[in-house]
Amino acid sequence: MQQHVDRILEVASGAIPLRGTHQTDSGLLIERSWFRCVNEYGLDPSKPRRGRIETRQRLRESREQIEEYMLVARAGMEQLFKRVRALGYVLLLTDAQGITVDYIGNDSWDRELRNAGLALGANWQESHAGTNGIGTCIAEQAALTCHRDDHFFSSHLGLSCTTTPLFGPEGDFIGALDVSALSSPEAKESQHLALHLTLLYGQMIEDANFLRHFRDRWILRLGTAGPLVDVCGELMLAFDKDGVVVGANPAARRELCGLAIATQGKPQRDTIVGRALDELLRCRLDDIWKLARSAHLDEQTLITATNHQVYQASLIVPRVPGPTAVARIEPANDALSAKQDFAALDKLAGEDRHMGRVLDHARRLVDKQVSILVQGETGTGKEVFARALHACSQRKDMPFVAVNCASIPETLIESELFGYTPGTFTGARSRGMKGLIQQSDGGTLFLDEIGDMPLQLQTRLLRVLSEREVLPLGAERPVKVALTVIAASHRDLRKQIAAGTFREDLYYRLCGATLSLPPLRERGDKLYIIDRILREEAEHLAAMTAISPAAIDRLLEYDWPGNVRQLRNVIRFALAISDGLGIGEEHLPPELGEPAPSIASIEIKAQPAANVSANASEAERELLATLQRLRWNISAVASEMGVSRTTIYHLMRRHNIVSPKDRDLQA
Repeated sequence: MQQHVDRILEVASGAIPLRGTHQTDSGLLIERSWFRCVNEYGLDPSKPRRGRIETRQRLRESREQIEEYMLVARAGMEQLFKRVRALGYVLLLTDAQGITVDYIGNDSWDRELRNAGLALGANWQESHAGTNGIGTCIAEQAALTCHRDDHFFSSHLGLSCTTTPLFGPEGDFIGALDVSALSSPEAKESQHLALHLTLLYGQMIEDANFLRHFRDRWILRLGTAGPLVDVCGELMLAFDKDGVVVGANPAARRELCGLAIATQGKPQRDTIVGRALDELLRCRLDDIWKLARSAHLDEQTLITATNHQVYQASLIVPRVPGPTAVARIEPANDALSAKQDFAALDKLAGEDRHMGRVLDHARRLVDKQVSILVQGETGTGKEVFARALHACSQRKDMPFVAVNCASIPETLIESELFGYTPGTFTGARSRGMKGLIQQSDGGTLFLDEIGDMPLQLQTRLLRVLSEREVLPLGAERPVKVALTVIAASHRDLRKQIAAGTFREDLYYRLCGATLSLPPLRERGDKLYIIDRILREEAEHLAAMTAISPAAIDRLLEYDWPGNVRQLRNVIRFALAISDGLGIGEEHLPPELGEPAPSIASIEIKAQPAANVSANASEAERELLATLQRLRWNISAVASEMGVSRTTIYHLMRRHNIVSPKDRDLQA
């Protein structure tokens, strides 16, 4: 370890020369990064910093800025992951600032990956994280492998990261694609295949995005492998009907920039766009148009003026009619162009990883024409979640109609859902009734406990969903409805399908996207949920929000079989009997059981860890062992145990565990 630190400091001080001479030599890039880390950022290799995970809001902002690009990149990442998964790699996609905006890895490694910073929201900027694959790739805008002791901080020495920069269709730097392994062989040469694949798929992502961006223009593909030019042209130039270049992929910019610089006499940021195609290539524009009618040009026709390389060519015609100049952009509708407010969704969770993923998917789906199925145990807040989705959507000013399929009597559910015309049956309203489905027209129809809907009505509901029209009882003509459906169930609908009690075709109509809410006992943000519900209920009852640490501990340790609904009832009860003066342990209902026994037998203050009392529970021993193994780093302990830092502090207080630093202060 000390040898690694000494080597970095020697390089940074100039005591030993930098490795390599070529500007893209991996060793040179690494040592230049070491120099920056020490002399520009003031980092100390002997004092590793904690990994930085950005807030959910910051992550969402980063993803929104490159959302379309991410869709293309994700497809490429999934294909690449199929080829490297068995080798123990994970994939990360970052924005231009080094924030991880997408990630693919093995779910069974979640804890290890997050501890290593290989997770959504991780910030790998070189100025914070030191030399690493992503940060150094961004700083140098060059592909490289940062292998084991190439990293600046000792906390990253087990990693091997291979990264390539990604550029947009306008030549702008967008982010980086990274292939990382938690452990790898000592030899850096073992990562040659990873580097090759990363470069290959990075170029595929760039080119796919280029084709998408310029789908309304003509695109000339040039390649040295003649028979393959139609599928993997190395150079791509987008141009308008007048033969003026409007875009070039990174390979074309690298190969053809020399001509433009030499011709114009001075380097420019973009020396290809705006030039005439027949000037850039040694051919006539008429020869280019011939490509639209034939398979290939004569292979001697297109020769670059930069290096006299001979290229085979193919032409892609515009997929949609496009302008020959920049189109005038009409002002957007204010309601749609304003930044969408996700406050109703954001408040549903704190720092819980599972809920974070659910809410991220929810924000993406909120205005898409996709039916959503919400799964979760009774009391997890499925209807609250559905209402939050509605409140964040463009339908928020339209009706939200909730239907509990388990509570409506079977004899009435058909008339309640579909409505009826006047005089349809005895006891019906004289003017008839508009059914719940029709009442949700233009808004959101929430079908709670859909698994309890009678089988014969499932057929009628399927027809409504497929045809987007409802036929009231007694009516002769159906009524068109604009339906957005959110269904929910605590049952396993797949098992019901196997048992013949739920229609499989209806299931697939409802589960365009399935979002699963975790039970309260598994959530890492219990303190946040307790605090939010306490504030809501206290405001309703005009009571104080004070709650004793002992009461919080009891709430945290309880198993909550009734989930969030039960927690709300418990807090409401405690506020009521405390006369609004603050909740103590004595105000909690008997269902929470007796207080847990004191943990004084551990005697942390007086004994070293190895001498913990034999009376300590396994959970207590595990907590203490984790704290000591991670050197009392509360953030690292919370991350490993899958809970918030506040929870760890509460557990330490409850178990009478004091850190060495606090013990010294007390002494």
